[in-house]
Amino acid sequence: MSIIAYTLISVLVVSLISLVGTFTISLNRDVLNRSVFFLVSLAVGALFGDAIIHLIPEAFEEFESPTFAALFIIIGIFIFFVLEKFLHWRHSHGINGHDDGHRITPLGPIVLFSDGVHNFLDGVIIAAAYMVSIEVGIATTIAIILHEIPQEIGDFGVLIHAGYTRAKALLVNFLSALAAVLGAGVALLIGDASQNITPALIALAAGSFLYIAGSDLVPELHKTSGIKKSLLQFIAIIIGFGLMFALVLLE
Repeated sequence: MSIIAYTLISVLVVSLISLVGTFTISLNRDVLNRSVFFLVSLAVGALFGDAIIHLIPEAFEEFESPTFAALFIIIGIFIFFVLEKFLHWRHSHGINGHDDGHRITPLGPIVLFSDGVHNFLDGVIIAAAYMVSIEVGIATTIAIILHEIPQEIGDFGVLIHAGYTRAKALLVNFLSALAAVLGAGVALLIGDASQNITPALIALAAGSFLYIAGSDLVPELHKTSGIKKSLLQFIAIIIGFGLMFALVLLE
């Protein structure tokens, strides 16, 4: 098979990982609602872990100047701050979306946009890896799949928490995941030049993850009281961190 065929198959498989949330479709609605706080906690650990353990070190390694790496991370945080301000403005003026009668909070579109940027980056990285060799491309794809599973489960929980129905959360999460196909297409089209934009995308993704986890999700966790639930939140965050750290050992 050609590099293009390998790349497209790989990014489609990665995109399908977004459907891991299907296992929750079979859950009783009450059980799902009681589980959302755990999934949001898992997302906090996965987002912080991905940003701090993977993306930030990678950004500092890719950039020639650490100052520019830090600057793009800050720009990523600022972009999502401005985006959320805009979404809150739409929300307060009654022109935000609804899903089967439930108002969608600004957190939903923020998470989808951030995840889309990250998935686009995954597509660029996979295509660039296959340009090196088939073996490197396959290894990179496997690493990204392992990385995506806990994050996509957490994202699904966050979308439910933001007001989406289970079916709608699954659909929009999958559409966001398809950004990986776009990223791979762009990388294949521009060839080696894709390596020039990858460091900036990595840093922007890191900034977006830090912003979402710290600004939106952690405050949501503090709304849950009780020793038992707080302990489960703590465990879920540790699991999210642990899964991201474990990937370092597999890379």
